[in-house]
Amino acid sequence: MKAEERWQARFRAPRVTLPVWARQAPTRAVYRGNASGAWEVYAWDRSENTARQVTSRPKGTSHGTIDPTGQWIWWFADTDGDEWGRWMRQPFTGGPDEPVDLEPGHPVGIALAATGDAVIGMARPGRGFTVCVVRPGAPAKVVYEHAEDASVAAVSLDGALIAINHSEHGDARHPSLKVVRQCGETVGELRDGPGSGIVGLRFAPVFGDRRLLALHERRGRREPLVWDPVSDEQREIWLPDPGEITADWYGDARSLLVVRANRGRTHLHRYDLAGGVLTPIETRHGMIDAAAPRPDGSVEYSWSSGAHPPVIRSSNGQVVVNHAGSSAPPSVPAEDVDVDGPGGRIHALVSRPERGAGPYPTVFLLHGGPFSQDDDSFVPQVAAWVDHGFAVVRVNYRGSTGYGSAWRDALAGEVGHMELADVAAVREAMVRRGLADPERLVLAGASWGGYLTLLGLGTQPEAWAAGIAAVPIADHLVAYEDEPESLRAYHRALFGGSPAEQPERYADCSPIAYVDRVEAPLLILAGENDPRCSIRQIESYVARLAGRGHEHEVYRYDAGHGSLVVSERIAQMAAQLDFARRHLKPAG
Repeated sequence: MKAEERWQARFRAPRVTLPVWARQAPTRAVYRGNASGAWEVYAWDRSENTARQVTSRPKGTSHGTIDPTGQWIWWFADTDGDEWGRWMRQPFTGGPDEPVDLEPGHPVGIALAATGDAVIGMARPGRGFTVCVVRPGAPAKVVYEHAEDASVAAVSLDGALIAINHSEHGDARHPSLKVVRQCGETVGELRDGPGSGIVGLRFAPVFGDRRLLALHERRGRREPLVWDPVSDEQREIWLPDPGEITADWYGDARSLLVVRANRGRTHLHRYDLAGGVLTPIETRHGMIDAAAPRPDGSVEYSWSSGAHPPVIRSSNGQVVVNHAGSSAPPSVPAEDVDVDGPGGRIHALVSRPERGAGPYPTVFLLHGGPFSQDDDSFVPQVAAWVDHGFAVVRVNYRGSTGYGSAWRDALAGEVGHMELADVAAVREAMVRRGLADPERLVLAGASWGGYLTLLGLGTQPEAWAAGIAAVPIADHLVAYEDEPESLRAYHRALFGGSPAEQPERYADCSPIAYVDRVEAPLLILAGENDPRCSIRQIESYVARLAGRGHEHEVYRYDAGHGSLVVSERIAQMAAQLDFARRHLKPAG
């Protein structure tokens, strides 16, 4: 297979997310898949092994879930990828969609009870955050509202208790946890103080069991906590192994599935609550995007590695979901690199071409978030660059998750500049080690990674031969004006206040302040309907480039913060490869 066919085949190969099954009807499940050419919601009857497509929308569908009884599928209908809209529901067996009787807004969580109640969080400009209980045939009932960031975490199986993650204290980076009844009465609350967040995950999947599984970070990383909000009894689950931890209940609520991520790889364990015994669950070396226990005690999980495409597996050794169509071609394994940086040891992942020897033309591909991370999962974009002779370096700079609370929370004040200092340290190390050709370095990324790309081209102009910024923040001041309420809260927490309170900090960390120093040719990809990184602030940045005659290109597409359409993703990747080939000089 030729390189051009090979990289496109990875985007076109059928993929599915981990099926979410109904707790009281485990043979009924939903997942999202791209078999139709866009990511859509599918219903899967496991007893018959039949699947049907639930949604069919030109721009795809980003959210879908199923209620505990298996009767209803819920999905979010936005407008052309702008993340603004309303929830819909459809019978599992098929039928017309029913809109939920709530005003449109930005979704901030949904949780479904076995009683038919839905707990839905919405954010609306100027009106803050609202959590409502929706019961078909009855008016929606507001149970919580606040101006600061909040989201629905969970609802008990009987619908009596509702868990809400919130930042009433003003710090969206370190949320607190509140449990309320349907009348709005507060049952219990956990707040661990400045610099330490606590988030709810799920109530025990047993009727009458009040325990809520949560994550705290009292010891410098996220770890499980089992909390009864009525009695306030708390049990911290201390685990000795390194890495960030999340968890889920087994069906009998007597054990926890522990998911531990360490240095971009994932490990699964079963934790027995009665005896405190931790038992490893064997999985292949790589990354698990999601995992869930089944009623028989097995665990299903979505696994991939840098070299091997995704597959939905079970701990009993079986492949869970098979789809018609060719599998994605494999790629190269990701290599670990550790570099001493200005704030401590930096972990990065390197993917290098199968043929030839360094130094290679190299793409520094920066992840979004910033509270996210690069890991050893299968990424078609990385594989496409490698197929075309590029090495790819992905840096888990300060602000990344997966390395403890201190590393994540180091990102404050000098936002953007701090991450780029870490990128510079890794870049210099890769040049020294003979991997990266210093004359053919591309700085690239999407979302927060796109923001860092624009900022890096302006503050480190001598270092980069070309830049590719997808859906970037170009001006924090304008982005704040245009973005959803939840991202405004995030901006305030990150910058120590609003633009009115911290104008110099917002300006100093904005790429538009350094646009006149950009030297490298630049490609910007922007969504017309992007609610997160608005087209308006990108247009202002591009106008400044054009005003000084700088060499740049803009790829605009009719969707939001990225695209759920396979052909559009291929077109965007093709534009990036073509841009890099045209603007990087030949080796030597």
